[in-house]
Amino acid sequence: MNALRHLGLATAFAVGMTGAALAQSSISAPGDNTSGTYADYMKTVYARAGYPEMLQLSLTTFDNEFELHGMAAESWEQSEDGLTWTFRLREGLKFSDGHPLTAEDYVFALERAATGGYDFAWYWDFAAGIAGWAEVTSGEAGPEALGIRAVDDLTIEVTTNTPKPYLPSVVSLWYAVPKHAVDEHGDDYAVNVDTLVSSGAYMVRSWNKNDNTMTLVKNPEYTGPWPGIADELTIDQSLGQPEVGLPAFMAGEVDFAFLNAGQIPFVEARMPEMLRENAIFAVSYISFDLDSPPFDNLDVRKALWYAIDREEMTSTVLRDLAIPGRSLLSPSFPGYNEAIADQAVFDPEKAREHLANAGYPGGEGFPEVEIWYRDQGGYNGAITAPMLQYLQAEFKEHLGIDMGIRVMPIQDWMQALTQEENNLFLAPYEYDYIDPSNWYGIFYNGGRHSHFLPEYDALVAAADSNPVWEERLELYQQAEQVLIDNASIVPLVHPIQKFVVSDRIAGPGVEPNSQGMTPMSRLVPYFYAHVEPQ
Repeated sequence: MNALRHLGLATAFAVGMTGAALAQSSISAPGDNTSGTYADYMKTVYARAGYPEMLQLSLTTFDNEFELHGMAAESWEQSEDGLTWTFRLREGLKFSDGHPLTAEDYVFALERAATGGYDFAWYWDFAAGIAGWAEVTSGEAGPEALGIRAVDDLTIEVTTNTPKPYLPSVVSLWYAVPKHAVDEHGDDYAVNVDTLVSSGAYMVRSWNKNDNTMTLVKNPEYTGPWPGIADELTIDQSLGQPEVGLPAFMAGEVDFAFLNAGQIPFVEARMPEMLRENAIFAVSYISFDLDSPPFDNLDVRKALWYAIDREEMTSTVLRDLAIPGRSLLSPSFPGYNEAIADQAVFDPEKAREHLANAGYPGGEGFPEVEIWYRDQGGYNGAITAPMLQYLQAEFKEHLGIDMGIRVMPIQDWMQALTQEENNLFLAPYEYDYIDPSNWYGIFYNGGRHSHFLPEYDALVAAADSNPVWEERLELYQQAEQVLIDNASIVPLVHPIQKFVVSDRIAGPGVEPNSQGMTPMSRLVPYFYAHVEPQ
């Protein structure tokens, strides 16, 4: 009898344990890009699949207050001459296959990037200023010329061309690449679940190649900061567009959704406690091919500069999902300057005057042009189409110009931009690290636009290496003035992201920060380590 009783208790205990094991916590989230091939941030940024930021461990990153934290890097220090940084890694870090993660995996990541046609290679030149980077990426030197080396398994040394006081922020986008996996499988290690080893808090369990929806589970080998809380994350890239995301949210299929302007009043009325907002450190701007007619003419570019009523655009068609963009920097970003911003004014008379000076009075004889932009979800997906339609109408009304609109996948758009396959683009840019150099660097020495302005380059270079904050800001202001005088770009808006969050998830990741903002979608590693299913 006692034996039967013990057997019954054991069976009940086993059933209970099985039920507990099956009660896995999960989060379902929208993505913002259904295209892309490699789940490796150091292979491609603009054609990456899913969120490799979840799978690869960066040296540093930011929290929801935009304070810098060490991730793989436990500490860092700068040499007295300012040209060398030493990063010390945490002990005991491993990839998901148990292989040790060492300094060599970080050095290999940038060596491969410098020699493999990396589409984000320009970042490591303008932002990091790594010694030898330009020579290696141009093919003039081999990877051994790069100013990076693994001193030992836990120490990385970086040498820069000029002092970079903000380098620890820059390396927030320096992710480990598993050299042993690339040695065995090549770059395709990052396209197959079976070979896609992870150094981050999560690893891939399944991957739907039709739309890049991924299901992630905790990496059992992860010992770094900010471990995952949810046992399982499903990131459905097809739900990034607000038009499909909100219906999925209402049906309980996803735990948060991005909102477009038409959806906000509905959420405000029905579930205001679930509404969240984030002022994005980003800008959308018009970019030109400065060497291609008709935009090789300064008067044509200035005509577009003055023909846009940013206040009307943001308060009407964008319905406060953005604020007027009158500078590269948004108003709350360090280094923002009101004197620069005050020059972005709406003056249709002056716009028509410039177009006439260019030889196109009233738009007569102006060639048909087409503006190209990239297809994506999130905050860009909520504002891009109405913004372009507004610009199309403004240019027709005030200038007599006909402008077509073409949408394309992100990787095709980026290739077209960098290869100058068109002469007119709508270009979004979101910050990569917290320092004004981030913004001015995207045009430095050509940047991603092939805008070569020697005066601008000299001012940015001087600002980047200047250790005195006030002097740096003055130099950056002068540099942006050069862009304005040349009408190299036309700043349009700074996006504001709004989304609805289910009460099925909670934690610091979905709570407003000290500024009242919830930067959940931008801070991917922080967000998913600070949100918990309820």
